[in-house]
Amino acid sequence: MEINPLWMFALLLFFMMCGYSVGFVMGGTALLVGLLTFGPGIVDILVDRVFHYQTHYLLIACPLFLLMGQVLGQSGLVDNLYGALHVWMGRLRGGLAVATVTICTIFAAATGIVSSSVVAMGLIAFPSMLKRGYDKKLAGGSVMAGGALGVLIPPSVLLVLFGVVAEMSVGKLFFACFVPGLVLSSLYIGYILLRSFLQPEIAPAVPEEETRIPITQKVSLLVKAIIPPVLLIVSVLGSILFGVATPTEAAGVGAVGAIIITAFNRRLNWPVIKNSLFVAVRTWGMICIIVFGATSFVGVFTVLGGGKMIEDVMMGLPFGTTGSLIVMLLILFILGMFIDPGGIVMLCAPLFVPIAVTLGFNQLWFAVVFNLVLQMSFLTPPFGFALFFLKAVSPPGVTMVDLIKGGVPFVGLQAIGTGVIIAFPVLALWLPGLMIS
Repeated sequence: MEINPLWMFALLLFFMMCGYSVGFVMGGTALLVGLLTFGPGIVDILVDRVFHYQTHYLLIACPLFLLMGQVLGQSGLVDNLYGALHVWMGRLRGGLAVATVTICTIFAAATGIVSSSVVAMGLIAFPSMLKRGYDKKLAGGSVMAGGALGVLIPPSVLLVLFGVVAEMSVGKLFFACFVPGLVLSSLYIGYILLRSFLQPEIAPAVPEEETRIPITQKVSLLVKAIIPPVLLIVSVLGSILFGVATPTEAAGVGAVGAIIITAFNRRLNWPVIKNSLFVAVRTWGMICIIVFGATSFVGVFTVLGGGKMIEDVMMGLPFGTTGSLIVMLLILFILGMFIDPGGIVMLCAPLFVPIAVTLGFNQLWFAVVFNLVLQMSFLTPPFGFALFFLKAVSPPGVTMVDLIKGGVPFVGLQAIGTGVIIAFPVLALWLPGLMIS
C-alpha cells in the first residue's frame, strides 16, 4: 500500500489534537503507517533504530546533566547568588530583574536545564520582585527568558540530543552556542535597564536599608556565591574545551561537583539525593519516549521518501538560500508552539541539517540558529513550557495572560539575537575553533 509521507504529519497533528503524548503519537504513527506500507517487517527496522539510540554513548551525558541540575537546585546556590546580587544591584532601577537574568545565565552554564532555572527563580526572585512593586509582566518575562537560556548555554541536554541526531560534535555545539547565549543575556539586561529608565514605576529600586551593609561584607557575599558555580562551570566546560574529557565524562564530573557543592552548603541528605535521582530518571524517561517515538517517525518518513520530498521543496523555493533558511526557521517557530522541543530536535534536525549543508550553510552555524529559534518555543503559547513552569509556582494574582504578555518582548529579543547570529556567524564559530581535540 503506497502512502504519501505528508499524511504522516496529518496523522501526527490529528492525534496530538486528541491530547495524546507527543512521543507515543510519533511512535504510534510510524508503526501504523509502517505496517500499512511495508508489513510486519517494519517492526524489526524500528527496533533497530530505537536500539541504536538506546545504546549511544553520548546520550549517557543527558541523565548525568539532569542529575547535576536537580542536585544543584537543592544546593542553595541560587539563594546565595540572589542574596549577593540583591545587595549589589538592588538600588538600581530594574536591578532585581537584571540580577535574575544574571543568575539564570550562571545557572544555565552550570546545569543546562530550563525547568530548574525557571522554577528556582520563580520561587525566589519572582515573589521578591512583586513584593517590591515590580510589574508582573516584566518580572515574569525576566524569569522565563532567563531560564530559557538553559537551552542554549552549555551544558544543554537538548544540545546533546541535537549532536547525536545530527551526528555532530557535542563539544563543538556547546561552545558554538556559548557566545550566542551571552548575546541574548546581554539583550535581556539591556532591555530591562532601558524599560526601567523610561518607566521607573515598573521596576523601582529597593529601599536603601535593604542594601546598607559594609562593603567588605558585600564583597564577601559575592565571592562566596560566585566561586562554587565558577568552579563547576570550569570543571565541566573547561575539561571539554581543552580536550581533557568527553561531554559524557564531563557530565559525570559535573554531577559529582554538584553533590560536593550541596554537601559544602550543608544541604546534602538522603531526601535530596533520593528526590534528585527520582526526578532525573523520570525526566530522562520522558525524553527517551520522545526520542524513540521521533526516531521511529523520521525513519518511516525517510523510507517513504519524505526527506527527499522536503529537500526538493526547499531547494525549489524561489527565494534563494536566505529565503529557504527563513522558511525552515518559520517552520521551527510554528512547531515550537505545539510540540515538545525535544521532539522538534528529533523530528527536524535529521531533515533540516542536510538541507542546510546542501544550500551551502555552515553545519555548526545552522545548528546554533536552529537552537536559537527552538528557545523561543519555551515562551510561545499555547504550549510554552516556561509559561507553565512559572505559573505553577507563581504567587496568587498572577495569571497566565500576565505571563504570556510578559514573554512577548523577550521573544522579540530572541528574534533579534537570532538575526545578530545570522548576520555575524563568527560569534558562533569563533570559540569552537579554539577547542583542543
